[in-house]
Amino acid sequence: MLSLNEIKLGKLIQIAGEPYVVIRADHHKMGRGGAVLKTKLRNLINSNVLEKTFQGNDKAEEAETEKRKANFMYKDEAAAFFMDNESYEQFDLPLSDIGEKQKFLKDGTDVDVLYFKDKPVALDLPVKMKFKVISAPPGVRGNSAGSVTKQVELETGALIAAPLFIDEGEIIVVNTDTGEYVERA
Repeated sequence: MLSLNEIKLGKLIQIAGEPYVVIRADHHKMGRGGAVLKTKLRNLINSNVLEKTFQGNDKAEEAETEKRKANFMYKDEAAAFFMDNESYEQFDLPLSDIGEKQKFLKDGTDVDVLYFKDKPVALDLPVKMKFKVISAPPGVRGNSAGSVTKQVELETGALIAAPLFIDEGEIIVVNTDTGEYVERA
């Protein structure tokens, strides 16, 4: 069981039998009263957000999760399919559970899959990944006082903002957490 002081940003806790990740934790100490912890939690299974206040002696149960490496194979209209790197078992995750990360899934990419009660519930991509630029419109000359960008399409179909000097066929590095251009590869 986790005490009030142990519930921090990024911690995985279990509420009503479901895993939640702490996405915000504000600790308040009132004059004569006890400490209060206001949290914002995101459900790892259905992505719902819950606001919960913990007071004084409240405790939270830590979610028993496990991270395993898996290899992305392919995706269809509804799900993405993976293969566990150790057991070679194949499984799928609904695209709705993956969210925005699906636009950076590339065949053969190793990902970290979070398991809760032996069921895959979430995935983490490598923070920086290399992608080939498939389509890059020519840069417009002129307005170059600031950092000017253009929309380029990656091999996975994702559209990101990249500097004007990036051309079709180049390999670039993208931050998969923010979806931003990092550098040329």
